[in-house]
This record gives sequence, structure tokens and C-alpha cells, in this order.
Amino acid sequence: MVKTLGERSHPYIPNSQPEIKQEMMREIGIKTINELYADIPEKYLLNKPLNLPKALSEFEIKRHIETLLSKNETCSHMPIFLGAGCWPHYVPAVVKEIMQRSELLTSYTPYQPEISQGMLQALFEYQSMICELTAMDVANCSMYDWASALGEAARMAARVTRKNEVLVPQIIHPERTKTLQVYAEPAGIKVVHVAYQKETGLINIEDLKKKISQKTAAVYIENPSYLGFVETQVEEIGEIAHDNKALFIVGVDPTSLGVLKPPGDYGADIVVGEAQPLGNAMNFGGPLLGIFACRDEIGLIRQMPGRIIGLTTTVEGNRHGFCMVLQTREQHIRREKATSNICSNEALCAVASAVYMALLGPEGFRELGETIMLKANYAMKLLSKIEGVKTPVFNSPHFKEFTVNFDGTGLSVKEVHKRLLQRHIHGGKEVSKDFPELGETALYCVTEIHSKEEIERLASALKEVLAKR
Repeated sequence: MVKTLGERSHPYIPNSQPEIKQEMMREIGIKTINELYADIPEKYLLNKPLNLPKALSEFEIKRHIETLLSKNETCSHMPIFLGAGCWPHYVPAVVKEIMQRSELLTSYTPYQPEISQGMLQALFEYQSMICELTAMDVANCSMYDWASALGEAARMAARVTRKNEVLVPQIIHPERTKTLQVYAEPAGIKVVHVAYQKETGLINIEDLKKKISQKTAAVYIENPSYLGFVETQVEEIGEIAHDNKALFIVGVDPTSLGVLKPPGDYGADIVVGEAQPLGNAMNFGGPLLGIFACRDEIGLIRQMPGRIIGLTTTVEGNRHGFCMVLQTREQHIRREKATSNICSNEALCAVASAVYMALLGPEGFRELGETIMLKANYAMKLLSKIEGVKTPVFNSPHFKEFTVNFDGTGLSVKEVHKRLLQRHIHGGKEVSKDFPELGETALYCVTEIHSKEEIERLASALKEVLAKR
């Protein structure tokens, strides 16, 4: 007879001893664990034991996992030129050291925040530096990621303007588009894509003027764009949005703000973005950290999702004190008045970004941006000399990501990528599926971690790969 889960114990599963489980089952009024699944039709139940290997000791498990992990090649073992939303950047040792302190080491939200003065101060500093970086007035202490921040910004714009349409560029990260649509559809918001100029990739201003209307709650742009080029028409786009009484939302890569004008200086009402490059490792794609900031207007601040930490002084002693001054979430106010249900976001990631930003300072951000831009442009220069390769696809300035087209080589992006991996180089992301009009094109990324030798190694490997076609 097959033993049920309630009849077995496991050394790594809490409360798995039979006597403890029996007590728990008596408390909730059942006799067997299987009663918990009584609503599942019999035909879907597996009435036989799983073919699992025998239990291993702790030492054996550790050795087995290390064997599996040894098959991986990380960015520490080979150059990686993949970005597209999660980028390879250097994380200073002091960031990791501070994150590991017991006062801060939690991924969870402090539920009694006023007793967590250290955490609140760190989050307050994060907000302050995000405001300085983006030239905005108010920032919350983070969202889940860029995509969720964009979704929240669209809903916020709709609430503020009482309109139900958001214009976004056609060139946008496809996963951000999907997330935006998930946020927009239940709120009755229509997402409209604006065409781009084929030569430059920039937003087609005439198409924007044609599609914007009195129903438009917001116009959204990304600068730099998903495909790496810098949007040079930001002031004009912002004016078009404001002339039609729509909000202007800008999505940013914060590492670019040491060399590019901050969104607040060209009229942005809301700024969103991804703070993963600010002291957070890639971690196999997450967790990420969403930036959200806005202008200092009561109509905007009251509609901002997430938490805002404030600084005050104590009644006695005139000492600094930190507190949660605004949280428009359903667990803290009436559900029908809540703007968001984002709650348990990874506050530790915001602490890491605060430490990183404090380490760099204004001059550090400028040096970082210049280094990235110089290295990316050096890579484009080398790759553009390879026969059959065109880079960048768009005739515009680029920051750290750029498109590489292989139509003239006779090879697909997948084949090029496969051959690069065989030479222990991780290439860029294939974008042909999302943008078929670009042909066999990949999105490459170069940051401060890429040495001159690694960039030249990439160029040399591509020449070798394409020579054997």
C-alpha cells in the first residue's frame, strides 16, 4: 500500500513527524492528508509512489548539488554580452558586506517599521538619491521591477487624468509590454503603440501627433530605448503630451544618468526604471528593483503606489526619526481607496542600491556612464568592420546596448550565438521574433566590466565564426 504524505517524515521538512502531523490534522478536523485534496477528481490523482531516489545525507546532497552547479558557466568564467533588462555590472564588495549585516539582511517588508529605524533610514536615503539622480521631487522606496513600475505608472496616470489611454513606443521590451497590458486591461486602459522612424529608431513624431487625443492619459518613452539608442526628441515629446493634458512618463536605465540629461530636466511627470544595475547582481534574472518617482504635486503623490519614508524629529531631544509617511496600499487604508497591492517587495535590493549610489556619488556616475558609452561604441566600431555585419542597425547615438544585424553573413542569430558559446563567449539576445522587420538581429550589451581585450576577443570570435559559414 502506498504511504500518504501524512505517514512519512523527512529530515528537511519541518513538522513532518507523524505525531505532529496527527495533532495538526485533529486540529483542523481531518483524518488523512489526502482529505485536503478531496476536491481534485480521482482521475487526476497519482495512486502510485513516485520513482524518487533514496534520501541522501547532507554531505551527499552538497556534493551532488556542487556537481550539478559545476556544469554552469557564469559571467565570472566567460565574457557575457547579454543585457536586455538584466545587465552585467560590477557590484562593489562593500555593497555585499553591508547587505549581509543582521540589521538589514531580510528580503521582507518591516511590518512594524517605526522600530526598524536603520532600515527606514536606508530606504529614506535610497529615495533621496533616486530623486537626485532623476531630478524628480518624490520617490517611493521601490517596486518589483521596471515592468511593474510601468504598469503602476499607467494606472496612476489614468486615475489622475481620468482618461483611459496610454501611448507607448513600438520599440519597447516585449515583456514590459505584456506586463503593462496585464495592469491596463482590468482598469479599462487602452495601450496604443506609436511607430518609429525606420532609419533612426526614434519615435515617429507625426504618428504620435496623429494618435494622441483627449482620451490619452499619458505618453511613455524609454531613454535609452530597449534597443539601446538614445531618444533625442524628449523635449518635443513631453510638450506634445502636456499640450494634450496628458502626463509624460519616462523609463530610464539609471546608469545612463551620469551622461544623459535626467528626466526631470525635460518635463517628465513620472519616472520609472530598473535599479538592478545599481549594486544588485544578475542572480539568474532576479530579483529586480523598480524605480518610481514623480513631481511634487498632491494629485500625483497621493496616487503613487508603494511606500514613502519620511524624516522628522522627536518631540523630546530633537533627534532625527524616520517613519512611513505614506503607503497607499490595501493593507493600510480602505481597500477601495488603495492604489496598489504591491507590498512585500525586496527592500534589501533598495538598500543595496542606496549603498551603491552613495559610493559612486555624482562624479562616479559621470565616470561610469562615460566608461560604458566609450566601451560600447568601441565594440560597435570593431564589429562594424566585420564583413556582412551591420551595427548598429539604427543611425542614432547609443549608450550601452546596440543592435547587430547578421543578414549579410548567411547565418541566423541562433547559429552565431551557438558558435560563440562553443568559444566560451555569451552573445546578445535575439530580437528577430519580437521585431521581424529587423531581420537576423541580436541585441548586444557592453558595460564597465568588459575589458578592451574581451571586446576584441568578441570581434575576433565573430570573424572566425562567420569565416566558417
